[in-house]
Amino acid sequence: MILKNFGKNFFINSFLVLLIFLIDRLSKIYVIYLDKKFLGSEIFSSKYLNINLIWNDGIAFGLLSFNEKIFYNALTFLISIIILIIFFMLSKSNGIKKFSLMMILGGAIGNIYDRIFYKAVPDFLDFHIGNFHWFIFNVADIFITLGVIFMIIIEITGNNKNKKHEIF
Repeated sequence: MILKNFGKNFFINSFLVLLIFLIDRLSKIYVIYLDKKFLGSEIFSSKYLNINLIWNDGIAFGLLSFNEKIFYNALTFLISIIILIIFFMLSKSNGIKKFSLMMILGGAIGNIYDRIFYKAVPDFLDFHIGNFHWFIFNVADIFITLGVIFMIIIEITGNNKNKKHEIF
């Protein structure tokens, strides 16, 4: 069975994924509460960071936002399949790669939860310098991005190790 492949650290690994999910949920619940309390005005504003709730019905950074329900449902289904693939990849990985996949999985579960229950993902972190604003994102997006960055670093450094041992 699949649980046997996760090893003796299954509960620790599950706790980390659950912790990431809970941190994301609590941050979103709090920002939604503040948005309702202040009637949609900017919750926080500073020189480099604004906290302002927006609802994203697309994927990362609002890409692939559709007005059609069928496209939204198809995209949600595709994201669910990707989450299952990440879950199975976890059973075959170890070390920092496993940690990276757990960060991606925890963030992805947080965002898919919102897609299912809210029909959109609440994004609220708006970093900016002057009038240049980065895309608005949430805590789950931070964990997904860090996990992907670590996976890229693993691939780059792993490929370099293999190339050192190649014979010309």
